[in-house]
Amino acid sequence: MEWLSQHCPLLPAAQGCPRPGRGTLLLVVTLSLLMYPVLRSLALQLHSAVTGSYVSGTHSIAFINCLNEQIAKDIARYFWKGELEESTEILLLVKTRTSKIGELSNYVRSIHPFEIPEIISLPIDQGNPLYLKGIEESVPRD
Repeated sequence: MEWLSQHCPLLPAAQGCPRPGRGTLLLVVTLSLLMYPVLRSLALQLHSAVTGSYVSGTHSIAFINCLNEQIAKDIARYFWKGELEESTEILLLVKTRTSKIGELSNYVRSIHPFEIPEIISLPIDQGNPLYLKGIEESVPRD
């Protein structure tokens, strides 16, 4: 009994079994790490289905360099409510704190003439430190 309490301090003495070996622990850790992306994806999809919220990473933005405006217009045709649309759009980039995106989106929706304006947020992963510091200093905290 004394050996068991010294070598298995987390198990009650009545169980009488030693801890699993290193191989078992390594297998459990490895399987957990391998299954995490799958389980996370399933959890996000379930949450999205239940709440109707967006799953991050489902869509992507493609930046396309065009030789001239006509080529850009040819590429920019899209279908809206079953009809082919050809409209000139101007891209506005707003740099702000991630915490302010909801407030910015609400403001844009309140003044934008489109029924569903295009508002997409991309986090800034890296950039010129001095420029990023300028954003930090010019946009008030919550």
